Order: sequence, then structure tokens, then C-alpha cells
Amino acid sequence: MAIQEKSMIHAVIMAGGSGTRFWPLSRRAEPKQFLRLTGERSLIQMAFDRCQPWIPADRSWVVTNERLSHTTHHHLPEIPQNHVLLEPCARNTAPCVALAAACIAEEDPDAKMLVMPADHVIGPPEEFQKAVENAASLVDEDPQRLVLFGVPPTYPSTGFGYIERGDQIGQSGYQVSSFREKPNRETAEDYIRQGTFYWNCGIFVWKASQILESIKQHEPKIYEHTMSLVSHIGNDDWQEQLALTFPKMKSISIDYAVLERDHHIAVVEAPFDWDDVGSWTAMERLKKHDENHNTVIGTHVGVDTSNCIIRSTDDHVIGTIGINNCIIVHTPDGTLVADRHDENAVRQIVELLEEHGHERFL
Repeated sequence: MAIQEKSMIHAVIMAGGSGTRFWPLSRRAEPKQFLRLTGERSLIQMAFDRCQPWIPADRSWVVTNERLSHTTHHHLPEIPQNHVLLEPCARNTAPCVALAAACIAEEDPDAKMLVMPADHVIGPPEEFQKAVENAASLVDEDPQRLVLFGVPPTYPSTGFGYIERGDQIGQSGYQVSSFREKPNRETAEDYIRQGTFYWNCGIFVWKASQILESIKQHEPKIYEHTMSLVSHIGNDDWQEQLALTFPKMKSISIDYAVLERDHHIAVVEAPFDWDDVGSWTAMERLKKHDENHNTVIGTHVGVDTSNCIIRSTDDHVIGTIGINNCIIVHTPDGTLVADRHDENAVRQIVELLEEHGHERFL
């Protein structure tokens, strides 16, 4: 589907996450976005693929961290090397977006940006493209407009932030009435009953120049540090200057820095299927389960085993007896056995490994 653009869209893939809740498969050298969880392509490759061919490789960008440079180029060799921006340290999404916007605006002053995380599963591609087309048209109508995508909630999630829609804009969008933090279950159930709330999936469309202006208004120090780098773009000292300047930036999300403060925010209802693949329980949404409601990847035999998520390899069998509601993940040098209702504690395992000096397993 070709998008009729008044200005070109550049795709920005945010790929700096660590994916600790997918340990032991996700590691520092190969975090979640580089895993092949649903097929032959990694999550970051799937993010790139869903923009093809209507946003070509020479208008695609990745923002990641320095230690993942080689892995990123290996997974996405199509993207120009100077379009892979390497953060010297973690500073959340506002500095990430500012850095990408400055580089894009320097190359294409009138550009629009499609900003998306590297580790989501989205489909079908044509519906995603349709949504981007709708968002782009809203930006063309009002270049000050910052557009988000809202996913209609399918259950009362307490793990996502919510967007409340207001008045309709044209045929495809709504004003954003409010942002709501991650609610308790009762509040989430009320949001679903009202029918005017979306999950905030962290995907955006805006003009590169406008998001920089919005950052300048709401977080001027981030803007100043970002703009001090512009004269170094494309120079031999770029990475050196980035290493000096980027750590000075405030660590804050683009939501808190701009979107929850600005008055030109719109939301487009996502017509596509979306999963943030936040933890191992996502696998049962992405893979079929057996007659005992076990989601199995690899080789498994079980007796009296139900409601489990089990991941191994074809050359290593996992056998279970009398196991229910568990997550079991085997890798060559690490094994996880967890209560599926306490999967967030996987982060604590990672912290303990670091605390005890077991860096080789991280």
C-alpha cells in the first residue's frame, strides 16, 4: 500500500531495551529484540519488515546502545550504517527520540517520523500501514500535531498505561482527553466499560522538526544538548561527542517529557493486532497450546502437566510430572523455573545474578 505523502516518512526503531523478563534466553549481548520468538525473523527484523517497501531502508533508522552495534548491523544489514544511532548509556525514550529527530531533520528537514519499539508483534502489515497512513494525514493537516496509536483493550490489563479519547478529528483520529497511569484491576475494568480508553502502545507519528520544538518547550535542557550535537553529525568525532553529551541528558520517557504536557496530541485507533511481548506469558498469545493448555516450544513430554509455558530446543527434552501454572525455559547455560503468576520476579533473578558476580550468565 503506497502512502501519499506531502513529506517523506522515516521509520525509527527504538531498540535499546534489555528484555530482562525473557531471561535466560534474553542476554545483554542479545536482548529480546534480537530473539526469534515467533518465526524465522527476529523481533527487530519484523519491525523493519512491516515498513517495507513503503518506507525503504534508506529512510529507516535504529536507536540502540553501543554494545549492540554489531548485532544490530548483523540483523539489519539493509539499514545504512550512519542510520544506526548508538547511545553511550540508557536515557529512556525522550533523549532517544530527540537524537533521532535531530539526525533525520538534518538529512530531511520536512520529514515525518514513525517511531516504534523493536520488540512488539504487530499484524497484519497492511493494517499497520493503513494506520500509519491515517496518522500521517492528521500530521499533514496540522504539522504541530503529535499522533499516538491506541489499541482497543481486550482485557482489563494493569500493566499498560491508557489513553482516553476525546472529540473526533476528521475520519481517523481523536483528540487525547487524558493519559492514565497503569490502573488497578477495578479501574481497568471500568475503562473497558466506558469504551473510550485505549492501551498506549508506544508508537507515534509526527514531524521531526515539531517533536524537537515540543522537546524545546517542555524539556529545554534535552533540546540544548541535542542541538549541540547537530554540527557533528556525519563527522569523525560524532560518536566521541555523543559520548560526552548524551549522558548529560535527563532520563525521561517521551510520554512524561512531552505527550502528557502538550496540547496538540491526537490518537488513532489501531486496526492492527498488537502484542508488546513483555514476558514469557506472551508466548501463549502467540503460539497454539496443546490439549492441556501448555504452550511448548521445543521438545517436551509431560505427565499431569497443564497451563505451563515450556521452552527448550529439539536436542534437549524437558520432562515434567505434576507441574501446573509454571514457566520452564532451558538454554545451554541457564534454566528458569517460575510460577507463571509471579513472572515479573524474573527481573529479581537477573539482579541476584549480577549481585552474586555471575556476570557470565547475563
